[in-house]
Amino acid sequence: MYYVYIIKSLIDKSLYIGYTDDLKRRIGEHNNKENISTKSKTPWELVYYEAYKSKSDAKYRESNLKRFAKDYAQLKKRIMNSLK
Repeated sequence: MYYVYIIKSLIDKSLYIGYTDDLKRRIGEHNNKENISTKSKTPWELVYYEAYKSKSDAKYRESNLKRFAKDYAQLKKRIMNSLK
């Protein structure tokens, strides 16, 4: 399985969107400061994920969330209580 995920920084509440084939490992990498774009805002918590059988489907979804504000805004509305 492949996962599209959203994590939230416990420092400044900023969000990060990514995809992976091993969600537990990837969250660990973010929290161990192994990702250049997220290391300054550690620690992170998982707030949302979606599972896909196809890697290309997961990459496509991640790309759409990052590129299209409307898709991202709709998702944020759906998970607004998790973002508090």
